[in-house]
Amino acid sequence: MIYLDNAATTPVRREALEAMWPFLTGAFGNPSSHHRVGEAAAAALQEARRSVALSLGCRAGDIVFTSGGTEADNLAVKGLALGAQQSPGAHGHIVTTAIEHEAVLESCDYLSRRHGFEITLVPTDAQGRVHPGDLRDAIRTDTALVSVHYANNEVGTIQLIAQLAAIAHAAGTLIHTDAVQAGGWLPLDVTELGVDAMSLSGHKLGAPPGVGVLFVRGRLPLEPLLHGGGQERGKRSGTENVAGAVAFATALRLATAERADVTQRTALLRDDFIATVLRQTPSARLTGHPSERLPGTASFVFPGTSGEAVLLELERRGIVCSSGSACAAGSDEASHVLVGMGLTEDVARTAVRFTLGTGTTVVEATEAAASVRDAVTAVRGILA
Repeated sequence: MIYLDNAATTPVRREALEAMWPFLTGAFGNPSSHHRVGEAAAAALQEARRSVALSLGCRAGDIVFTSGGTEADNLAVKGLALGAQQSPGAHGHIVTTAIEHEAVLESCDYLSRRHGFEITLVPTDAQGRVHPGDLRDAIRTDTALVSVHYANNEVGTIQLIAQLAAIAHAAGTLIHTDAVQAGGWLPLDVTELGVDAMSLSGHKLGAPPGVGVLFVRGRLPLEPLLHGGGQERGKRSGTENVAGAVAFATALRLATAERADVTQRTALLRDDFIATVLRQTPSARLTGHPSERLPGTASFVFPGTSGEAVLLELERRGIVCSSGSACAAGSDEASHVLVGMGLTEDVARTAVRFTLGTGTTVVEATEAAASVRDAVTAVRGILA
């Protein structure tokens, strides 16, 4: 098997497993308990929080551990939007894009339906990028929050987050970025990015599923989603996942240290893979920005075929990839990301996404590119 679906999930790093193991065995205490076992867990949780903060360039108190990227997005969008209403003035407007992850879009839809927020979707160009001028035009005096992802989960396009954040702040508005796909690939210093909140997910960078992080500037009003014992400084109640937090901190620290070397190698391999697919499969069209994309992401449409049929043919040949977001797998609907970028629904249904990982080899990428050609040819023959 050649695994090219790392945007969906990555293998758990051995170092992360080894780091979390003690907190699943001997040091299993509840970090809220005031005894020796609980205090050991609390110390580990605090050290994990400090480590994550160091990787992100923020204070430890700005880190909220969550169950994953979806919860982090929900807490950021709902929590900051509702928190803004505690301040003087009208704050009933949110700006986002049509190509965000469903966790952001569904949170905005909830706020619209249940709390009367008005949502503005900023357009993107055909490569999936938000133009700073369009964001500036969309922000109003009553805008509570801007939410734009750092890098798209389907096509890999990287946004100009620092520029967008400067525009939001110049207008007096908070900005959140979903950086789930950026973890391990792009710089995550929140001061340099200029964001007020940022979501990350452990299983995208070598930690196990079930743990994520929301960075949120500590003094901002944030309405919690979960109420109870007041853990995470009252921002997210519930007994903390100490083992998951330790694994997340370990994986993030290692990914940050390795990022420069890993991204350069992977980006070169990705470019060769893209060039080979486009050369060997003339009907293929690259989606997303041609250069400003995640180092491991190569996404295509194959007009005149079926994306799901191409996936099945690829899997028969030992290539594991996807038709887009894992969160929308199995849906018959065209990708909202590709439609939002201007593709027709019929063409969007032919999408296939390949996401290389840090361990993908030249031999694997070469074999996968040849398999793309053969799979598309087979599907065309079946549909003819």
